[in-house]
Amino acid sequence: MTEAELWREVEFFFQKKFAVEKNAPLEMYLFLIGVQELGSGKQKYTKDDKLNILHIAVCNLLEPLGYYKFSHYDKDGYPHFDVLAPLPELKPNEQTLLMKKAIIQYFIKENLFSEEVILALGNRYRLLP
Repeated sequence: MTEAELWREVEFFFQKKFAVEKNAPLEMYLFLIGVQELGSGKQKYTKDDKLNILHIAVCNLLEPLGYYKFSHYDKDGYPHFDVLAPLPELKPNEQTLLMKKAIIQYFIKENLFSEEVILALGNRYRLLP
């Protein structure tokens, strides 16, 4: 499968599981991944909470690439990460591509793709640092 096909599967997953609109902004996917990683579920979040949740998602997604490393949970249950390497300066479209690849890798790691997609995928797709 191509990255474009895998990304369509990611979008379909969020549409099916969370009623996310088609072609939703990337931040919507990051927010939902952050909520999943935080384990807080559906609730009202403040603006600061939403920014923290986005940060949790980004750190978690970029950890396998060597940019962050999980450090600890604080007293409120929020995960904290240490910066291992500075993020490269990327143009907005390059940032989007990096995050999409990281989300695809997250789906592979967390076994969120359908069995059909996993079988079609085989060992051909791996996101390398």
